[in-house]
Amino acid sequence: MTPLYDSRPVKRSLTLRGHRTSVSLEDEFWQAFREMAAAQGLALNQLAADIDEGRGAETGLATAIRLAVLRHLRGK
Repeated sequence: MTPLYDSRPVKRSLTLRGHRTSVSLEDEFWQAFREMAAAQGLALNQLAADIDEGRGAETGLATAIRLAVLRHLRGK
């Protein structure tokens, strides 16, 4: 049995405003991120671009996505 809190980040490619980038998130965050995009009627790349545009210079894209997912799940 896999431990409950033993998910390693998985790197996947996204396209943000025509530029390719890689983001590493745990599988659970990738799934929740896809669900968030679907709930908002957005393509995953568009949602990622929106999050990227709204993040501060000190916040990495993966962190910004995790925080956006958490806020979405909390209904904020």
